Amino acid sequence: MRVYVPLTLSGLAEAYKTGELGAGPLLAYAVTPALREWYLSDDIEELEYAALNRAVLASLRLLAADPGAARRRVVVAVDVADGAAVADPDRALDPSALGEVRVTGTVRLAKAAAVHVDSDDAEEDVTAAADALEAADAGDDDAQFVVDGAEDHELLWYATQEIPNLVGLGG
Repeated sequence: MRVYVPLTLSGLAEAYKTGELGAGPLLAYAVTPALREWYLSDDIEELEYAALNRAVLASLRLLAADPGAARRRVVVAVDVADGAAVADPDRALDPSALGEVRVTGTVRLAKAAAVHVDSDDAEEDVTAAADALEAADAGDDDAQFVVDGAEDHELLWYATQEIPNLVGLGG
């Protein structure tokens, strides 16, 4: 099963150093029954993209909570065993939890299929979105507009071999 793990660049650097994304339960996003129902689609690529975008928003939340982190959203796509990722049935109807899963056990970075990271030119909009997130969550339409502005930036795809260069450890 493919899951999308939200991180920051510093979180990715730590994962690169330790060789793992963390020990479970680890928050991630995947194509869950609730996500399928909400998107009303049978197209697996479309559903995977929706799960990725849920993880992108979660990465923005990590940035909002860590003012010192580089203002680039990061999502690692990882393949885990089918039973390793489980949706919380108590949160199945919560719109903010669409696609959310908990991954049990240690998630090795070696299982990553790809890394998705904002380009440098997204930093200004991502910074503004992270700063506006709390107000957007409280219902401020102007703040939501700012948060939505970050969504105009598609994350770039990187092979796992490029992680050292992404986190500043490459030669």
